[in-house]
Amino acid sequence: MVVPSAEQPRAAAVAALELPRRTALHPSPVDWRDEVLYFLLVDRFSDGRTATRSLLDRSNLPAARPAGWRWDAWARSGGERWQGGTIAGVAAELDYLAALGVTTLWLSPVFKQRAADNSYHGYAIQDFLDVDPRFGTRADLVDLVTRAHARHGMRVILDVVFQHTGTNWLYAPDTPGGRYQPPYTTGRYGFGSWLDAGGEPRPTIANDDDGIWPAELQDPDSYTRAGSGDLGRGDIGDDQAEHKRSDFVTLRDLALGPRQIDVVARCLKYWIALTDCDGFRLDTLKHVTFEQARNLCGSVREFAANVGKANFLLLGEVAGGDDAEDRYLDALGRNLSAALDIGAMRPALTAVAKGLAPGPDYFAGFDPERPGAPDPRTTGMGSHRNLGNRHVSILDDHDHVFGPKLRFSTHAASDHQVVAGVAIQLLSLGIPCLYYGTEQAFAGPEPSEHRWLPDWGSHDRYLREAMFGPDHPRASGVDGRNGQPDPDLPGFGPFGTAGHHCFDPTHPAFTRIAGLVALRQARPVLRHGRQYLRPIARGAAPFEIPAPGDLVAWSRILDDEEALCVVNTHGADARHAHVLVDASLNGPGPRPGGGGSLQVVHTTDPAITALIGSSLPVGTRHGIASVAIPALGPSEVLVLSNR
Repeated sequence: MVVPSAEQPRAAAVAALELPRRTALHPSPVDWRDEVLYFLLVDRFSDGRTATRSLLDRSNLPAARPAGWRWDAWARSGGERWQGGTIAGVAAELDYLAALGVTTLWLSPVFKQRAADNSYHGYAIQDFLDVDPRFGTRADLVDLVTRAHARHGMRVILDVVFQHTGTNWLYAPDTPGGRYQPPYTTGRYGFGSWLDAGGEPRPTIANDDDGIWPAELQDPDSYTRAGSGDLGRGDIGDDQAEHKRSDFVTLRDLALGPRQIDVVARCLKYWIALTDCDGFRLDTLKHVTFEQARNLCGSVREFAANVGKANFLLLGEVAGGDDAEDRYLDALGRNLSAALDIGAMRPALTAVAKGLAPGPDYFAGFDPERPGAPDPRTTGMGSHRNLGNRHVSILDDHDHVFGPKLRFSTHAASDHQVVAGVAIQLLSLGIPCLYYGTEQAFAGPEPSEHRWLPDWGSHDRYLREAMFGPDHPRASGVDGRNGQPDPDLPGFGPFGTAGHHCFDPTHPAFTRIAGLVALRQARPVLRHGRQYLRPIARGAAPFEIPAPGDLVAWSRILDDEEALCVVNTHGADARHAHVLVDASLNGPGPRPGGGGSLQVVHTTDPAITALIGSSLPVGTRHGIASVAIPALGPSEVLVLSNR
């Protein structure tokens, strides 16, 4: 038996793994609502050599483009090449992340990909028990988790794939439609051959770069072998739905019977034991049945609890809208911790924060079965959103499953407009997750250059800039894995540049977000309090929920404490108004316990920072207890509290 150790060669089979029992590893948080997640693509975050490059001057982007610059070459670099980010590079930027206030890192998959593949994103796994050498080593991953725990008290969650593998084999030569991507069949195609390191067919697996590992997955019957079909076709609850048996284009779908689930579960337990990680983000959870998901998650959760991680995070990615998320959360119960809000909530959050939609378009998603909700996918979520501990809010991410594939800050009105969206994430119900580069207002190239970019707005490459700004990407295939650069392509740096990094802790978005994160961490009411969207009033007009582009206000209430959060969603003009507050806690006039006024505890608006620490009286307007909000600048935030 092989005890998990970064110093030992990785095991060839999960049957050889000796997993620990009743060993106290790093403990889980009591409540994941107390955390602020930060999701990064390892290949696109840092290579550990920030000090060797200049900080990007965003006022002069052409200066960061080498002679002979071609936009199509920059775009090709971003879509088809590894850029060179590493696990050690992430570790080198822990101080930067700590300054932002991050408490939990979410790493994209770091597991070994095919040597010849350019699958920098990490979702095409060839070896489930090893780290891809382009990212580093298993020892690097252990060191990152250890340093995050010890130095900054950060937790680390790993993005894991258990439903499919990389393109590690081909279908039989006579398969209709070809050996790589035959059309979907309700039956099963014949198995052809394994692929070697260079992507060439071979009848047997001769070394660690051939086929797939661990050895238990080398049985052809471990795969559905149903070809490539419609990944959205079929009901979520239908065990035989097409989307539950299809390959992901050329990525191979696993047939998750009891034996295969045990194999994959033991792989995941190995990474817990080896790295002391704190959770998993479960890729493509929608594409397995309720029973398969329940069995896998239950097995992993029980193991984690047995090694001292009683609240190990199992975070599900469930495409298909809020209803699909809700059904998996209900079906899996306590075996699934939370779901990512990648459905209707993410585009609704963007629209509200940019002043393109009224507040209820986002906040209605927290109400169970709200009649007349603007999008039916936002109903029925009260079962997990009423306390906020079962959903993770997303503003930007690497896919943007719904809506255009553009970051929030694309076409933003200012360099800090993104703060309006992040503020709603941080100060409303749920577990907030920031995406790398959001704090630097990443937006892609300037609009005048969009015409040169293939698939602009429809390809996920434009969500995945390399924050560290490499000069060149890695070469394609095996040469790239061996460290050879591609001198014919520029690095896929931010804002259409190469050779300049964007780790800027003085950027207006970074400083504002860091301040809001610190406020959230200091005040439990902003993490655990109940939530109420508040109407506003001006002049003789009655209190009502305002139109798009106005103030969006909501209260968080925890026992006798009310925190009033106000965001100006207009990108160009200041806004002021009277905002309703809880009369029983803050009625006008002196009150026992300090009622009758709300103290300004934070603002992102430099024009009114002098108000911090002062009190705004609660008065009566139209017979309603309310507080007068001073003029708040575009995309700025104000937070008041009665305690």
